[in-house]
Amino acid sequence: MDKQLIRNAYKIYWLENGKAPVSVYSLCKQLDIAESTFYEQYSSLEAIEKDIWLAVFEDTLAQLRNDETYQQYSAQEKLLAFYFLWVQKLKDDRSYFLQQREQFRLPDLYRNKLDTFKHAFYAYVRELIKEGYVSNEIKERKYISDQYVHGFWVQALFVLKYWLNDSSANFEMTDAAIEKAVNLSFQLIKSNTLDSLLDFGKFIFTRK
Repeated sequence: MDKQLIRNAYKIYWLENGKAPVSVYSLCKQLDIAESTFYEQYSSLEAIEKDIWLAVFEDTLAQLRNDETYQQYSAQEKLLAFYFLWVQKLKDDRSYFLQQREQFRLPDLYRNKLDTFKHAFYAYVRELIKEGYVSNEIKERKYISDQYVHGFWVQALFVLKYWLNDSSANFEMTDAAIEKAVNLSFQLIKSNTLDSLLDFGKFIFTRK
């Protein structure tokens, strides 16, 4: 039994019933497989949900890394390319992801479901940050640099939520939001803007 077949069956169950399967048994019944076969691939239904998010990310990254043009991009251009392709991949299962949107109102719940995707995204962004240091796109700052990756994760969540709520034609507003968000983030970590803000903060703090 292939993992993708299980993931697809899980999504179909959601789409047809408006909720997750109540048990592994009910999903296996739909697939016409024994529960033991299911457990050869996944330990739980929650593991499927985590893998759905991770699979979209890995598929996006695999396609980008096989693109010779992408390899020539700057760190900023690579992140832009990632977001643009990522939302295109998400669009293939938009109806399913829209059903998950309600879970984003419960932070602890959605953070748990995005956990494996988050770890993979962090690893990817750390690579981009290192490239940015070499190309001088990103300024390395003592104590602050380690926080960059967290900021990019917040940015990824922003892009995801924006896309889920976007009703514009062909999601043009999401594309615009991606460009603005990425451009702003790189301006902050490259230019003296962040340093000026930090200096101002120190000044205010020391004057108290």
